[in-house]
Amino acid sequence: MTEDAEVPEPAGVVADAVKDNWVDRFAPAFSRPYLRLSRADRPIGTWLLYAPCLWGLALAMLATDSYGPSDAWIIIGCGIGAFLMRGAGCTWNDISDRDIDGSVERTRSRPIPAGHVTVRGALIWMVVQALLAFLILISFPATAIALGILALVPVAIYPFAKRFTWWPQLFLGLAFNWGALLAWAAHTNNIGPVPIVLYCAGIAWTLFYDTIYAHQDAEDDALIGVKSTARLFGEDSRKWLRFFLTVTIVLFGLAVLLAASERSPLSLVIAIGGPWALGWHLTWQLTKFDPEDGDGLLKIFRSNRDAGLIPLPFFALAFLV
Repeated sequence: MTEDAEVPEPAGVVADAVKDNWVDRFAPAFSRPYLRLSRADRPIGTWLLYAPCLWGLALAMLATDSYGPSDAWIIIGCGIGAFLMRGAGCTWNDISDRDIDGSVERTRSRPIPAGHVTVRGALIWMVVQALLAFLILISFPATAIALGILALVPVAIYPFAKRFTWWPQLFLGLAFNWGALLAWAAHTNNIGPVPIVLYCAGIAWTLFYDTIYAHQDAEDDALIGVKSTARLFGEDSRKWLRFFLTVTIVLFGLAVLLAASERSPLSLVIAIGGPWALGWHLTWQLTKFDPEDGDGLLKIFRSNRDAGLIPLPFFALAFLV
């Protein structure tokens, strides 16, 4: 029997996992199916959830011209929380999509459809992750706690969005960018125009990168009747991606202007460089977009870790001057 024909072991590697990831190499065998269920072998989702948190905190610091020990905990807490809630959300997604995933080439090797984890086991694992995230959340101010609890609504709805709308990527954006609101509130204990505009910019960014990602499954999705923006836009996807790119940068720039309006002109100019640099990275992604190149689409999607981090040095420098 050739290597390609071998039947995967019970803790078999997931098809779209990062090669030689830490879960496959170092995690205890009993834990691997659960860590794969949480996408710990594919860290890009955690970064996409974490980046808006860092944006929200950075703009809150610029707006209030303040930084304290509690902000260090916000950075750490949001990072751990992003890992846990991304894991809980992915577990919920796989529970909800267990029948669909078995019909899609890229997802049929995931732990539940592959038989590596039971639905009951997945539910327990999801609750454990959510409870650990809640312990972090209650260390934040009251407004942030309320926002964190409210975030469960889009997280719960997202897996079903592909069944009733052509815009499931919009629901993903609502869930994945909630950290922009939460981190702002963790620093200020309030909410206002800046985090709301920033949140909308993040949603546009998610529509950009997840439409690219969804093109990997467009053919399988069409066969099983699953909706996505990739299928909706079809040959017009490049135009829509350009539109989402523009909206992302315009709204992000507006959020920065609102947050840094009381700062020095030099600080404001440096801060505006964050969205500007992000825009160039997204433009580069668009030049590489080929809906027929599955490997290329995955590489572009994963590059959004760097895209999300690009504005942060600009914000840090702007805070210091």
